[in-house]
Amino acid sequence: MGHWFSRNIVEPGKLPLFLALASFVLTFLVTRMITRLIRAGKGPFRNVSSAGGLHIHHVVPGVVLTVLGGFGAVASDRHGIGAGVFAVVFGVGAGLVLDEFALILHLDDVYWSEAGRQSVEVVVLTAALVLLALAGFSPLGVNDMTSDERQDRVTFILTLAINFLFVLVTLVKGKFRMAVIGTLIPFVAIVGAVRLARPGSWWSRRLYPRRHRARARSRIRTYRHDKRWVKVRRRTQDLIGGFQERVPGRGSTPSR
Repeated sequence: MGHWFSRNIVEPGKLPLFLALASFVLTFLVTRMITRLIRAGKGPFRNVSSAGGLHIHHVVPGVVLTVLGGFGAVASDRHGIGAGVFAVVFGVGAGLVLDEFALILHLDDVYWSEAGRQSVEVVVLTAALVLLALAGFSPLGVNDMTSDERQDRVTFILTLAINFLFVLVTLVKGKFRMAVIGTLIPFVAIVGAVRLARPGSWWSRRLYPRRHRARARSRIRTYRHDKRWVKVRRRTQDLIGGFQERVPGRGSTPSR
């Protein structure tokens, strides 16, 4: 494990990315835990407010840390200590910002509302894409590669290119979650690529205008799919984001 980590993470200069991802995920989880405790009125944590009673959302320090970490990472070397430090700062800031993505999108405090689920979706999507970039074997930047290792990496690149085509087709068919899963697990996107496109997607608008039966089947399949999986997705979001938790003695949508 240590040899793999050194050759595929440290040597190609991916250590800052690894530190940024780790700090990003950890910050999001810790932030969600703290906000859930604040919502339930438990623990020593409280909302941060200014002297005038203005509630300061954690997206504010998140933006500051993201800016500092981003500019610091650009100005530093990938293999230096500074790069690792700024990567952690950036990851912490990004975790704080994207945890309140829904607030930025709607310009309203929708943290615990139905719209607030978008923050969890964006965080999961971001972590998945960064993990993809981190886990992919880099064909460049690794020294003293044997012929077998070179052949393995060529095969990997070809596999990645073919899989990318399936992911792209799945994406234009409007199946975004399937496309994300397909980027992490090779050839899963084949399922989304060969099946009918979702109504309203680019593929459906361009290729189904005169295929009335295809459009009808697409609507039926989409309805059945969403009805089957929406409960699973909501339960996962509730588990991560704590949307079903309620403060004792208060209404259904208490503030943080």
